[in-house]
Amino acid sequence: MDQTTLTEELERAEGLLLQGEDETAERLLSRLADDAEAYVDANCPTTDELQWFSFPTLFERLAYRRVERDPRELRDVGEPLGRLYADLGLARAHLEDYAGAAAALRAAVRWDPMDCAARLNLADLYRLDGNVQEYLALTYSVFERASDARHLARAFVNFAGWLAGEGKPRTAAAALRAARNLDVRDAALAAALDQAAGTDRDPDQVSDSEASELLAAEGLPDGANAEIAVCLLMCATDAVAAGARDEAATLTLRARDLVGEPAARALLELIRESDEDLAAEGGEADA
Repeated sequence: MDQTTLTEELERAEGLLLQGEDETAERLLSRLADDAEAYVDANCPTTDELQWFSFPTLFERLAYRRVERDPRELRDVGEPLGRLYADLGLARAHLEDYAGAAAALRAAVRWDPMDCAARLNLADLYRLDGNVQEYLALTYSVFERASDARHLARAFVNFAGWLAGEGKPRTAAAALRAARNLDVRDAALAAALDQAAGTDRDPDQVSDSEASELLAAEGLPDGANAEIAVCLLMCATDAVAAGARDEAATLTLRARDLVGEPAARALLELIRESDEDLAAEGGEADA
């Protein structure tokens, strides 16, 4: 099990999904998942006492955060395994194995917390299962992590549907207006806008300023602010990597002013962890 082999097998499985061979794809992806987990269990340390930089191979790095189980709190990434479990979730959903799909998507979020598509798909499964708390928690977490405006738009659509169900049509209209202001092509957004047209959820019934106030009252950022904050957080991450801590702090505070404390806290934690890793790495180099 190495990254090249896994990537080749994933491409084969994704080809099977495109061809409609869901059962064959599900068997292949399940085997890959078992192989990957067995490799990690046999070869990778799982204690937080070990530092990220000390892991020489891909899968050893992926194991670093596996002791954390709450998908709303994970931060480090393991893209190959995240992709594997996201594909497995898709295959199981096609086979109408929704419990299995949810389990796979939880693993996808665990391995690759920055994959907002997996988060949103898992949120949809929680909604179908009636688990509103997890549905809303996962949807909100997209505002803290998304680097793609389409994911932000879909998060606003999710909240618009929930707000309408809670008897808050005007706030639902504000959420749809925020999503529309992101100016992205998204099927879920287009369908929601069509359904809301001419109703009390129509985004044209509220102005941008009123929409911003309504969303702020629900603890949600408005669309423009969310997109700008994402860019600020990404730039701050680059500044951390370059050692420009003051610049990173300034960018983080600007993002906090736009989207609130959770997003700022997540990045400040990243800054702290990066500082600790760099200090430990420097100490080893000195020795």
